[in-house]
Amino acid sequence: MSLPFPDDFAFGVATSAYQIEGAVDVDGRCPSVWDHFCTVPGAVRDGHDGSIACDHYGRLAEDVDLIAGLGVDAYRFSTAWPRIVTAPGHIEERGLAFYDRLVDALLERGVAPWLTLFHWDLPLWLHHRGGWLDRSIADHFAEYTEAVVGRLGDRVKHWITFNEPQCVFGLGHVRGVHAPGLRLDMATVSRAIHHGLLAHGRAVSVIRDRVPDAKVGWAPVAFVDYPVRPEARGVAAAATFRLPQGDEWPFNNTWFTDPVGLGQYPEGADPNLWRGLPAGWERDLETIGAPLDLWGLNIYRGRPVDVGPDGELVLVSRVPGHGETLMGWSVDPECLYWGPRFFCERYGKPVAITENGLASMDWVHHDGTIPDLGRVDYLVRHLHALRRAIADGAEVLGYFQWSLMDNFEWELGYAKRFGLVHVDFETLERTPKESYARYAALCHSRGATLPEDVAPLR
Repeated sequence: MSLPFPDDFAFGVATSAYQIEGAVDVDGRCPSVWDHFCTVPGAVRDGHDGSIACDHYGRLAEDVDLIAGLGVDAYRFSTAWPRIVTAPGHIEERGLAFYDRLVDALLERGVAPWLTLFHWDLPLWLHHRGGWLDRSIADHFAEYTEAVVGRLGDRVKHWITFNEPQCVFGLGHVRGVHAPGLRLDMATVSRAIHHGLLAHGRAVSVIRDRVPDAKVGWAPVAFVDYPVRPEARGVAAAATFRLPQGDEWPFNNTWFTDPVGLGQYPEGADPNLWRGLPAGWERDLETIGAPLDLWGLNIYRGRPVDVGPDGELVLVSRVPGHGETLMGWSVDPECLYWGPRFFCERYGKPVAITENGLASMDWVHHDGTIPDLGRVDYLVRHLHALRRAIADGAEVLGYFQWSLMDNFEWELGYAKRFGLVHVDFETLERTPKESYARYAALCHSRGATLPEDVAPLR
């Protein structure tokens, strides 16, 4: 018989504001850095933008019905900062009213809202004032948090402050392939990262003050190195929290997660990272390291590792033809077994898988169906691994499939489809895929329909 998930485990689905809402010039919303970035020639594939996206802003009731139809316990969404704080000191009532309607619609259907405050759509006016390079952004984020919490805190009990800081800074401030499109040196980006972590901490404080029974967390990307043999467990855990290094330095866990989880930056990191920290950074660590109730982990892939002859880390080559998603990301279900275990052990907090999913090759077939069997298999494999992690002691609060529907996939425009629901981006018609029905069955059965054993992926 299949091992059950805990009774209070939350099966969920996730989206983000800029990727689905559209309505970028409606009801007082101000431009975001992504609105501007999409106007830069060549920045986004085929010149796409998020001005319409899925028109979730205009199709709220239809989309909430799709969420409820899955039988999920929870829905993770983000509020759009530029829809709420549209100018210095100005709170836009119409923006807050939209999220009022969304939260009420979810609760009426028995779905718990998990609200993310920042999913990359920084107001453009704030970027022009220095953005993440200016310390005052922490004050602005606190003001924004105060507005959202003041309006929704009586009904929303799960709060995520910041989504994927590694991508915000690594892709947006180092590589320049995401908004705001900057290519800055390591020391300068280190200062921006510190201000981002400080903003997170300030938001935690606001939520604690206003919603005493809130469950508060954040959602970094979790890069997971996993052992191919039990003997390699220790080296895999160490590698998962390796120090920033080389050109990939922004895409690590430790420089971002240790200040939040341990109240300190990791020793031994590149001197330029230390040099870039702003004056008085030590005094901010108490705020940055404010205790959390949960850690959101966005996990999409991992790397297999082993112990070399001298005890060193060895990356293990995958077999030729190993499964990949249309993003070119390897399919590594073991990352959902080891990732939660490693993060629970290092930071001592329960985790939730706040994002996990894939871009798959799917379209509406001639008979009107969308048999996205690759996504179905991905779901089964990853949830099976997660269930094993729970059985072996990891405290996991929930799983949020990315994503509810096909959406604007940042610099890739509308070329990659992550959704359980297909969106025709000309007509905006929604069509549930086969994965939608299969995930709904998993949710309704509380995971009991998962197979007991799953053959290794080759």
